Amino acid sequence: MKKLFVYLSLVAGLVGFNACSTDVDLYANYKDIPVIYGLLNTSEDTNYVRINRAFSGSNESHINALNVALIADSCNYPGKLNAYIVEYKQGYGNTYHPTGDTLKLDTITIRNKQEGIFYSPDQKVYFTTDKDKFANNNGHTNYKYRLFVFKDNDTISAETSIVGGEEFKIATYSLHFTSEPSEKSSKIKFTSADNAVFYDLEFFFNYHESVNGGPMVDKQVSYSCGSKSIEELNTENSLFFFTYSENILFNLLEDAIGADTVYDVNHPNVVRSFDKYPIQIKLSAGANELYNYIQVNSQSGFSQTVPDYTNVSGGYGIFSSRINITKDIQISAGTQKDLYRKPWGFVQQ
Repeated sequence: MKKLFVYLSLVAGLVGFNACSTDVDLYANYKDIPVIYGLLNTSEDTNYVRINRAFSGSNESHINALNVALIADSCNYPGKLNAYIVEYKQGYGNTYHPTGDTLKLDTITIRNKQEGIFYSPDQKVYFTTDKDKFANNNGHTNYKYRLFVFKDNDTISAETSIVGGEEFKIATYSLHFTSEPSEKSSKIKFTSADNAVFYDLEFFFNYHESVNGGPMVDKQVSYSCGSKSIEELNTENSLFFFTYSENILFNLLEDAIGADTVYDVNHPNVVRSFDKYPIQIKLSAGANELYNYIQVNSQSGFSQTVPDYTNVSGGYGIFSSRINITKDIQISAGTQKDLYRKPWGFVQQ
């Protein structure tokens, strides 16, 4: 019986992030094809790597990849594969040599994965908790990290640098918004991250709401500034920045609150308030491999049988790095006054 298989991207839900050659032919007769997805993140205590296999089926019966993805045995290799990450340090002549540091990957079963394309709620992943062993590049020393997975007589590998560094920080301390129609924009500034080639920024306005004298409930509106490569970002005084419209907060609250007003001291309907630092900025930075994976594969669609880009040798998927940082900041005094003037029930605490 001649078997065929179908590949389904492990990151079909990713939005907003020079093809590597491989010896894998997805259109050949059935062959065990590894599919790897891992993003090393030094802001997380635990780093996970998905090591799965392409879905297999028979040419005598049509297989639906979306159905097969819900079957654990169709995705997982039995037992535990020998998998680890090796640290390399740059030497003379731009060559990299092992430092002797090796991070062994163990397996764990996640018990509470939400329902989705892949099987749930239990899902097997590989992991390491040795995040402190990942070193960032600096002015004198560069590092790379190579993943090795051994399966029978095959070796699957991929490498990345680590994104981050102590200098990666959000440099804005307050945001200004206006309730009046305006075409003005303001900036959110930040310092660059080591080895990052693109950034993604969003911010959240957090407030509290009480209806008809009831308990205060946490509420939130959010805005995404999108993803931009370092070539697309502008700089000011050696700082990168994203821009946002100064009308955006009041537009978001108008959509969220609408006519749900008004604070009446005698007959309270809705009362709202916010803390000293109501804005949370979330800034993400990603490495080159992740940027290429998102840019190339999103243009051809994530549902294609064969992905156009992978940095996994002997398989498919992506092994790269990204980091997330957050900062709670204030809103300007003018913004606060405008919020109190609106008939939305905002009161000072």
